[in-house]
Amino acid sequence: MAQRNTWQRERVREALADASGFVSAQTLHATLRDENTGIGLATVYRALAGLATVGEADSLQSPEGEALYRACSTTGHHHHLICRSCGLTVEIEADEVEAWARRTAERNGFTEAEHVVDIFGLCAACTSRNRERAGD
Repeated sequence: MAQRNTWQRERVREALADASGFVSAQTLHATLRDENTGIGLATVYRALAGLATVGEADSLQSPEGEALYRACSTTGHHHHLICRSCGLTVEIEADEVEAWARRTAERNGFTEAEHVVDIFGLCAACTSRNRERAGD
Protein backbone atom coordinates (compact mmCIF):
# COMPACT_ATOMS: atom_id res chain seq x y z
CA MET A 1 0.00 0.00 0.00
CA ALA A 2 1.48 3.36 -1.02
CA GLN A 3 1.76 5.99 1.64
CA ARG A 4 -0.02 9.27 0.99
CA ASN A 5 2.26 12.18 0.27
CA THR A 6 0.87 14.61 2.85
CA TRP A 7 2.26 18.06 3.58
CA GLN A 8 3.51 16.72 6.92
CA ARG A 9 5.48 13.93 5.25
CA GLU A 10 6.89 16.41 2.74
CA ARG A 11 7.94 18.75 5.57
CA VAL A 12 9.65 15.86 7.41
CA ARG A 13 11.45 14.98 4.15
CA GLU A 14 12.63 18.60 3.80
CA ALA A 15 13.78 18.80 7.43
CA LEU A 16 15.69 15.54 7.01
CA ALA A 17 17.38 16.87 3.87
CA ASP A 18 18.39 20.02 5.78
CA ALA A 19 19.87 18.04 8.69
CA SER A 20 23.57 17.29 8.68
CA GLY A 21 24.32 13.61 9.12
CA PHE A 22 22.07 11.12 10.88
CA VAL A 23 19.40 12.44 13.26
CA SER A 24 16.86 10.86 15.57
CA ALA A 25 13.12 11.28 15.17
CA GLN A 26 13.12 13.26 18.42
CA THR A 27 15.75 15.69 17.12
CA LEU A 28 13.86 16.17 13.87
CA HIS A 29 10.61 16.64 15.79
CA ALA A 30 12.23 19.31 17.99
CA THR A 31 13.30 21.21 14.86
CA LEU A 32 9.80 21.01 13.42
CA ARG A 33 8.26 22.00 16.77
CA ASP A 34 10.55 25.07 16.93
CA GLU A 35 9.19 26.04 13.50
CA ASN A 36 5.61 25.76 14.83
CA THR A 37 4.58 23.22 12.21
CA GLY A 38 2.20 21.40 14.54
CA ILE A 39 3.60 18.05 13.36
CA GLY A 40 3.51 15.46 16.14
CA LEU A 41 6.24 13.02 17.10
CA ALA A 42 4.19 10.00 15.95
CA THR A 43 3.80 11.60 12.51
CA VAL A 44 7.57 12.18 12.33
CA TYR A 45 8.20 8.50 13.19
CA ARG A 46 5.71 7.32 10.54
CA ALA A 47 7.11 9.66 7.89
CA LEU A 48 10.71 8.60 8.58
CA ALA A 49 9.81 4.91 8.50
CA GLY A 50 8.00 5.44 5.21
CA LEU A 51 10.91 7.35 3.68
CA ALA A 52 13.30 4.58 4.75
CA THR A 53 11.01 1.90 3.29
CA VAL A 54 10.94 3.53 -0.15
CA GLY A 55 14.68 4.25 -0.13
CA GLU A 56 14.50 8.02 0.33
CA ALA A 57 16.18 7.84 3.75
CA ASP A 58 18.97 5.80 5.27
CA SER A 59 18.17 4.26 8.63
CA LEU A 60 20.55 2.76 11.15
CA GLN A 61 20.77 1.97 14.81
CA SER A 62 23.21 3.98 16.92
CA PRO A 63 25.55 2.15 19.33
CA GLU A 64 23.06 3.17 22.04
CA GLY A 65 20.20 1.47 20.17
CA GLU A 66 18.43 4.61 18.91
CA ALA A 67 17.06 4.67 15.36
CA LEU A 68 18.78 7.37 13.29
CA TYR A 69 17.88 8.66 9.83
CA ARG A 70 19.31 10.81 7.07
CA ALA A 71 18.29 11.72 3.55
CA CYS A 72 19.71 9.21 1.07
CA SER A 73 22.39 10.38 -1.29
CA THR A 74 22.93 6.91 -2.77
CA THR A 75 20.33 4.43 -3.91
CA GLY A 76 20.76 0.74 -3.33
CA HIS A 77 22.58 -1.17 -0.62
CA HIS A 78 25.50 0.65 0.98
CA HIS A 79 27.38 1.12 4.24
CA HIS A 80 28.58 4.10 6.30
CA LEU A 81 31.43 5.41 8.43
CA ILE A 82 29.87 7.64 11.10
CA CYS A 83 31.67 9.96 13.52
CA ARG A 84 30.33 9.49 17.05
CA SER A 85 31.31 13.05 17.93
CA CYS A 86 30.25 15.35 15.06
CA GLY A 87 28.01 13.01 13.03
CA LEU A 88 30.06 13.22 9.82
CA THR A 89 28.90 10.38 7.59
CA VAL A 90 30.78 8.83 4.67
CA GLU A 91 29.18 6.26 2.38
CA ILE A 92 31.63 3.42 1.73
CA GLU A 93 32.01 0.43 -0.55
CA ALA A 94 32.40 -2.82 1.37
CA ASP A 95 33.00 -5.60 -1.17
CA GLU A 96 34.76 -7.77 1.43
CA VAL A 97 31.77 -7.48 3.77
CA GLU A 98 29.37 -8.38 0.95
CA ALA A 99 31.38 -11.52 0.08
CA TRP A 100 31.72 -12.51 3.76
CA ALA A 101 27.97 -12.07 4.39
CA ARG A 102 27.07 -14.17 1.33
CA ARG A 103 29.54 -16.96 2.27
CA THR A 104 28.43 -16.99 5.92
CA ALA A 105 24.76 -17.23 4.99
CA GLU A 106 25.37 -20.01 2.45
CA ARG A 107 27.60 -21.95 4.84
CA ASN A 108 24.75 -21.95 7.35
CA GLY A 109 22.02 -22.85 4.87
CA PHE A 110 20.48 -19.38 4.67
CA THR A 111 19.07 -17.83 1.50
CA GLU A 112 17.82 -14.31 0.80
CA ALA A 113 20.12 -13.04 3.57
CA GLU A 114 20.39 -9.32 4.20
CA HIS A 115 22.77 -7.42 6.46
CA VAL A 116 23.48 -3.98 7.88
CA VAL A 117 27.05 -2.85 8.55
CA ASP A 118 27.86 0.65 9.77
CA ILE A 119 31.15 1.64 11.39
CA PHE A 120 31.14 4.18 14.22
CA GLY A 121 34.33 5.97 15.24
CA LEU A 122 35.90 9.42 15.33
CA CYS A 123 36.62 11.33 12.12
CA ALA A 124 40.06 12.85 11.52
CA ALA A 125 38.97 16.33 12.64
CA CYS A 126 37.47 15.09 15.92
CA THR A 127 40.49 12.86 16.57
CA SER A 128 42.77 15.87 16.07
CA ARG A 129 40.65 18.03 18.41
CA ASN A 130 40.75 15.31 21.08
CA ARG A 131 44.55 15.07 20.80
CA GLU A 132 44.88 18.86 21.08
CA ARG A 133 42.69 18.89 24.22
CA ALA A 134 44.71 16.06 25.75
CA GLY A 135 47.89 18.07 25.17
CA ASP A 136 46.57 21.14 27.05
